Amino acid sequence: MITEATPSFIDFEASSLDLIASYPIEVGVCLGDGSLHSWLIRPHVIWQDWSESAERIHGISRSTLEREGIAVREVAQGLNELLAGQVYCDAWTFDSFWLHRLYRAAELTPSFQLESVSMLLTSPQVQSWPAVRQQVISDLGLPVHRAANDALILRETWQQVSQPAPALQVLGQSRPA
Repeated sequence: MITEATPSFIDFEASSLDLIASYPIEVGVCLGDGSLHSWLIRPHVIWQDWSESAERIHGISRSTLEREGIAVREVAQGLNELLAGQVYCDAWTFDSFWLHRLYRAAELTPSFQLESVSMLLTSPQVQSWPAVRQQVISDLGLPVHRAANDALILRETWQQVSQPAPALQVLGQSRPA
């Protein structure tokens, strides 16, 4: 079910998990209507960090980024054209760091605010999140650790955990007509 209140989700892949030297290499967005947008990000001249183990996880080489990546300013402008208000992620500490790095290098300000998806959830929904996420990944059959796929997985998981529980029906009873 898609409503006007269906939020947008964002995910980043990065050069490493080092919160001092790492930088975003891919960003993906899943809008409230389910449409996906993704950019490979050409490393800014000052971005030198690279982790071979991170590359094995996301499968994106630095040479691919240098050859096919989009300039940081174009990526930031593209995000600003698509997004406004609150946009949700599942790893706020890392994603906010990489968002800041992207916009600082682009010399722009985001047109949206990044929030943790947990801000949308009740305690029972938070508890059910990991199992539902694993089921969504299985159902969708998409590779993880690619930004657009992960943003879609976020949206689909949120939709499933936020659905109201079905009303219980008492067997053998019917409602009066």
